[in-house]
Amino acid sequence: MADHVDLVLEQWGTQRPDLDASPMAVLARLSRAARLVGAELARTFGEHGLDASSFDVLATLRRHPPPHRLSPTELMRSSMVTSGAITQRLDRLETRGLISRTTSTSDGRGVLVALTDEGRDLIDGVLPAHIDTEQRLLAALTPKQRAALADGLRTLLESLGDTRT
Repeated sequence: MADHVDLVLEQWGTQRPDLDASPMAVLARLSRAARLVGAELARTFGEHGLDASSFDVLATLRRHPPPHRLSPTELMRSSMVTSGAITQRLDRLETRGLISRTTSTSDGRGVLVALTDEGRDLIDGVLPAHIDTEQRLLAALTPKQRAALADGLRTLLESLGDTRT
């Protein structure tokens, strides 16, 4: 059995045999997998009225201990949402009543973002569907293959500077 990347590698091997295109075997597959996985996750989030970034913000708040509250900077560091997108994302979630923003008591200039009861209920309802989707997406891999893939990807991410903060 072969995938699309095998075809691409064969073509480069024929057209440019002088180049070692082997990095494409990993990176092209990562890219293609990210697109396919992202589409499936987006479908699951969409069924609950969310997109990936909104899910990420709500999930990040929910992972933190009660009262599930973080500053926007802490939220950005703990989630996968970029600094440019955080304000508009928070505006939308606040409009929907899923988060609230309050002035920090320790720093009158700072803001804290917290899950509302409605936001907590929504993320608690979406999370099982999200995990079910992830399980389905990884069903072709054995537990040993999943662990090896996770370890390899962790090593790659660490080498690219993506470390625990």
